[in-house]
Amino acid sequence: MRIAVLGSAGQLGRDLCPRLVGEVVPLTRADLDLGNPAGVAAALAAARPNVLVNCAAYNFVDKAETEPEAAFAVNAWGVRALAQACAAAKVKLVHFSTDYVFGLDAARTTPFTEGDAPGPVSAYGMSKLAGEYAARTFAPDALVIRTCGLYGVHGSGGKGGNFVETMLRVAGQGKPLRVVADQHCTPSYTVDVATATAALIARGASGLFHVTSAGSCTWHDLAAETFRLAGVAADLTPITSAQFGAPARRPPFSVLSNAKLAAAGVATPREWRAALAAYLAERAAARAG
Repeated sequence: MRIAVLGSAGQLGRDLCPRLVGEVVPLTRADLDLGNPAGVAAALAAARPNVLVNCAAYNFVDKAETEPEAAFAVNAWGVRALAQACAAAKVKLVHFSTDYVFGLDAARTTPFTEGDAPGPVSAYGMSKLAGEYAARTFAPDALVIRTCGLYGVHGSGGKGGNFVETMLRVAGQGKPLRVVADQHCTPSYTVDVATATAALIARGASGLFHVTSAGSCTWHDLAAETFRLAGVAADLTPITSAQFGAPARRPPFSVLSNAKLAAAGVATPREWRAALAAYLAERAAARAG
């Protein structure tokens, strides 16, 4: 099986490629640009995959509030073109989405299943939800995977790395940290998401799946546990989303259930604290080596 991975240079793509079974064809934006739908079919034909995994996206959550056209161009219309091209070429599409398709149900306290109605509260979330619908409408056999708050050792410096890396960097500079403590989700280790994704692809899975670390936490919880595990003394203060004042609204609760993943016979990712510990160990080994 020949599997093309778009966004192969990103933190998820780089952890996914070595875990896939078959011939892997890494693709970057230079090879296939979702912002240029007219070129998608030709790029797909040149790659000649049996499966196309899309790890690429417009991920600037706050900027999307003032430039929604840019977010929709990649996350919705680019994905539509990709799904149409995949369907025409009989290529299996695997597409990643986000927990940010939820948030409208502010009173929610139990994990969302794939059958729960979405309700985004930001332009970014709306663009990603539109991309989900486009993928599944135009490529009915598509596999769509929602995940959350990815962090991995290959985090892109151009986008500020990942949340864990940002916390360690700022703490290392001796600066105080004010971190939101009223958004409940499950940030996830890219190694674990990649492992579950590879298993779903190997099983030929289709439809919508949630793949995140197990359990839930707030961003403040994640920061505090990061500092505890890393042995870092940090000036960390919990604040509310309102106090933080980000341009884009975030879901107050967007914990995703992995029950469908388990029912499909795929090992569910480990609990978020264990995943974080594994990430910090991988990070330390990479820096030492």
